[in-house]
Amino acid sequence: MATKHLSACTTILVGKKASIDGSTMVARNDDTFLPLTPQRFYVEPAVSNRDEVWVSNQNGFKAPLPKNGYRYSLTPNADVAKEGVYAESGFNEKNVAMSATESVYGNERALAYDPLVKNGLAEDSLQSMVLPYIDSARDGVKYLGNLIKKYGSPEGNGVIFSDHNEVWYMEIVTGHHWVAQRIPDDAYAVAANQVAIQQVDFNDSDNFMSSDGIQEFVEKYHLNNHKTGFDFRRIFGTDNEKDRHYNTPRVWYGQHYFNPEIEQDPTSSDLPFICHTDKKITVEDIEFVLGSHFNETKYDPLAPGNEDTKTLFRPIAMNRTQNSHVLQIRNDVTGGCSAIMWLCFGVPAFSPYVPFFANANDTDESYANTPLHCDDESAYWMYRKLSMLVETHYSEFAQDDVDFLTDSKEKLRRHVQDTIDEAKGLKGSELTNYLTEQNHQVVKMMRIATEHFNHQLIEKGLNLSKLTFEYDKNL
Repeated sequence: MATKHLSACTTILVGKKASIDGSTMVARNDDTFLPLTPQRFYVEPAVSNRDEVWVSNQNGFKAPLPKNGYRYSLTPNADVAKEGVYAESGFNEKNVAMSATESVYGNERALAYDPLVKNGLAEDSLQSMVLPYIDSARDGVKYLGNLIKKYGSPEGNGVIFSDHNEVWYMEIVTGHHWVAQRIPDDAYAVAANQVAIQQVDFNDSDNFMSSDGIQEFVEKYHLNNHKTGFDFRRIFGTDNEKDRHYNTPRVWYGQHYFNPEIEQDPTSSDLPFICHTDKKITVEDIEFVLGSHFNETKYDPLAPGNEDTKTLFRPIAMNRTQNSHVLQIRNDVTGGCSAIMWLCFGVPAFSPYVPFFANANDTDESYANTPLHCDDESAYWMYRKLSMLVETHYSEFAQDDVDFLTDSKEKLRRHVQDTIDEAKGLKGSELTNYLTEQNHQVVKMMRIATEHFNHQLIEKGLNLSKLTFEYDKNL
């Protein structure tokens, strides 16, 4: 079994009528087992008439790749030889978004009768095996479902797909069984390492898909512990003490942010999956939740006081978050400019989300090439430095960082709008080349701003040294 993501992730899904501008949005923190697992961000070109077999260096999974594949972006490990690929997140050239995976865990009752497949399709291979070959979010679920049927799964995975119209969340819970649910257009959902999907309507193929024979499997082995309905979470998921300290509080905080008027227990096993709010959800809302650490609650590990509660729950943003991303597909602009990846390298509590238009041929070298050890050139290490600096003197630097992030959000949102305005009338390769250049320009802008801010923090930190002495000149 691949081991990179044992420390787990947090996911947010938003339907197009629940967002402020009609966008579909899917987002996730990519959390790894260790604090430092350097990642890259680059673009794989389209391929045709290829004859290649995919082989995982993590669990030995092997499968032939289709001869033709779309261009797609990805955020894989820098050290593929040791850590595996883990392409994780991106768009293909059809404006289909995919993020994989949200680690989930089946219970021992279900796994006893459909155990995990040791050399099946795992997270390290999953994104690369699917994203270049799908034309829609719904197509992604079907395509992956067929792969799981053929090869099996060695782990539990929650997989996210979206396009202009639909957002789907797919949970693979045993060696071969899974369910996927379409997020209603007017709804949002938060998931955090626990099986999330609840009641399944097998007669509603517009909003649910599932593995072949899952109903018969559950009936044969007496897995449904409810008298009515098919509660996927109860039948296949876990509900234990670890969930109530590691998983459910993150879902609670996300729902609390979007629906502060609703009273819920952060350790509840009954937090809903599909949620509605009167608030129109923005990119910035999602960034805040994914960058949060139970802010303004007694569970915040960075806040003063509350020593008996501040470490009860695992925060959403962590030092093990290697990247955080919001995959936005807008419906208020032309298709060539509509897909935007807001990418945060570093701890999202402290680092900005930089927007990249998906319709691009490449990425800046500072993103495409990440060394395994700290340097002064790569984006990954620049933002990791920023995160370390802010957290080291959090009480002194927190407000400076808030001001920096607020200013960055204003500039970055303006950059996106200016780019879209200037792109009007451009089509085909001319548009792709223009957006590619704008992606390079935003990297340059943020490098200047971030390095300047890092230097400010270093100077301020030098004045906070405890190795000091006030000399009385009258002595």
